Amino acid sequence: MTSFEADYRKACVQPSPNHGERADGRKPDMIILHYTGMPTPGSALDWLCREESQVSCHYFVHENGDVVQLVAEARRAWHAGKGSWHGEGDINSRSIGIEIVNAGHPGGLPDFPEEQIAAVIELCRDCGKRWSIAPERVLAHSDVAPIRKVDPGEKFPWAKLHHAGVGHWVEPAPITGGRFFQRGDCGQPVEALQSMLSLYGYATEITGEFSEKTAGDVEAFQRHFRQERVDGIADFSTIDTLHRLLSALPRYS
Repeated sequence: MTSFEADYRKACVQPSPNHGERADGRKPDMIILHYTGMPTPGSALDWLCREESQVSCHYFVHENGDVVQLVAEARRAWHAGKGSWHGEGDINSRSIGIEIVNAGHPGGLPDFPEEQIAAVIELCRDCGKRWSIAPERVLAHSDVAPIRKVDPGEKFPWAKLHHAGVGHWVEPAPITGGRFFQRGDCGQPVEALQSMLSLYGYATEITGEFSEKTAGDVEAFQRHFRQERVDGIADFSTIDTLHRLLSALPRYS
């Protein structure tokens, strides 16, 4: 494995062999956040650096805030797999991937330590400035690959990142009663919901039928933006939060 100079000055380098050229000369315009989802940091880092794993990331953030760089930012790390955002695939060619040490859902969703989140914020701000990445393009792995992926999970503190200038966020609407949409529902209101999810960036098919795919996209949205309840049901809280997020985007405001 060939070493390289760290792009982020606070990172130490531990090269992974798992990377390639970014397609069509693309430059990163997204940051994708993951959790490791493995029992120990050592096992996760070892796996990301093994050729047979065929996976990697650009950065690996330990619980104490230490940062390791595995792949140079100019290279295409293999972290996102199959996914889509705003109708474009090959997320790996368009993004910087950051793995955050956390046992995730398999380990009972432990909290992310404050020093780790502070390091993630600083790293994202540094990468974002260097590549001119818009805040709304700092996303969860689950955003670009709903159903297939659930990381970094519903306990990841997106609001804290947003208040530090990283990511897009509005305060989620309270969960109340009222009308909702779920699997099996059909009609224009479902089509409107699907259109809003698609406008935000999700690969939601606009069919007017609340399918399993739509439910998965709603779950992904909730896991990021309405974390109190992740159930795939489009209640008032979910729809209102989505509407206000769209309104707050620079291209709509």
